[in-house]
Amino acid sequence: MPVQPAAVDLLTSLAPVLARWGRWLVFGAQAVVIHGVPRLSADVDVTLALVPDAPDRFAADMRAAGFVLRVDDPDFVRRTRVMPFVHQATGLPLDVVLAGSGLEDDFLERAVRVEIAGTAIPVIDASDLVIAKVLAARPKDLEDARALWALHAASLDEARIRSVLGLLEEALHQSDLLPAFEAIARRRPEP
Repeated sequence: MPVQPAAVDLLTSLAPVLARWGRWLVFGAQAVVIHGVPRLSADVDVTLALVPDAPDRFAADMRAAGFVLRVDDPDFVRRTRVMPFVHQATGLPLDVVLAGSGLEDDFLERAVRVEIAGTAIPVIDASDLVIAKVLAARPKDLEDARALWALHAASLDEARIRSVLGLLEEALHQSDLLPAFEAIARRRPEP
């Protein structure tokens, strides 16, 4: 399923702005679509390693490119590390997640470039997307992880997925991430 035209317009408008502010990648539902899984979504999610860490200046640059903040609360941005925008030309919501260190840095380093309408767009690696979806653990996220597994199991880095989820369980004092992935991995895709 190709990326919907409104999302294409948003991404091609967004790419030059984000390139001025640091490494970034598309994750979430649009990444699921880009990796070949049919999925409807009315928004776009990106992670940005904001350099310099100047959200006000970044918001002004985004505004000049046609993206308006949906929340005018600097404390919200500091607390959540999310900058919710709307793309004026398409009306699509855009959430810019400001990356922290660790896992997000790793995901940014491993991003794959995909050409969309003549623009190189960095997208979260499919194995990392499975990790992110299992970590999010909402029913739709687990459904996305199952669909990605069914489509790409042979090419996903299963050992990396297990290793990172194990590390996350230790760091977060959880014990549900690896079992959630094991339930997905046991459902081998049909030939």
